[in-house]
Order: sequence, then C-alpha cells, then structure tokens
Amino acid sequence: MIKVRTSTVINAPLDKVWAMASNFNGLPNWHPTASSSEIEAGKANNEVGCVRNFQISEPSGRVRETLLAMSALDHTIVYDMVGGPLPFVDYVSTMHFESITDGDKTYAVWSAEFDVSDGKHDHWGPFVRDEVFLGGFKALEASL
Repeated sequence: MIKVRTSTVINAPLDKVWAMASNFNGLPNWHPTASSSEIEAGKANNEVGCVRNFQISEPSGRVRETLLAMSALDHTIVYDMVGGPLPFVDYVSTMHFESITDGDKTYAVWSAEFDVSDGKHDHWGPFVRDEVFLGGFKALEASL
C-alpha cells in the first residue's frame, strides 16, 4: 500500500479555496492534468455518490472518480478512483482545508492511499505527491 501526503499554504481565504475545490465537476478550472470534466447522469454535482469523468493529459485517457464524502463544516472532500488508464488499485483520496493567519490564507492537505497494478511503487508515490497533489494546489492558488 502506498500512502502519499502533501501540504501547503494557499495565499487565499478559505471561502475562496473551498468554493473552487468543492466543485467536484470543476477540476479542469484549476488542476493542470485535467482538460475536461463531467458528472455522470443520476446524481447531482457535489452529491455523495456522484461519479466524475475527466480527461487527463498524461497518460492520456479518461478517469472516473466517485465522491465518497464532502463536508462544508470541516472543509473535507473524500473520493475514490473507480476507473482510468492509471494503474492505481483501491485508490482513496482526501483533501482538507483550514483557515490560518486571521483568515487570509488556507492550509491545504491532500492525502491518498492506493496500490499499483504494475508493481512499480517507486515511481507512483512521488508522481502523485509532486505532480498531482502539489501541482494541483499550486494551480488552485493561481486560479483564485
């Protein structure tokens, strides 16, 4: 099992960060690897159980994720990956945000646990931490 975690400070108030990050269909608006996104029919956007399809650029392909939990009270999002070209197995990811320094900055934490079907553990942990998570937070901050 690979466990990945990264954290950073985003130079924007929590309400702005949360509005962008909690739009489960809004990934292409801020994440550098996503070029399009749509919620499958059957559940509303941001409703627990909804499935998001999004196109990723590297490696190319469509990824499907299910929203497991979202809490505006503690600013936490939990989801799992249910399909796509990446070799991740039993992938569950959590994003959590907290207000710091009198509300003008946000502390952001993104973590995940998963296995990989191709057996190449050494490559995927740093890729997810640096390219997906930290890259996502930097892009989220730049989009605010």
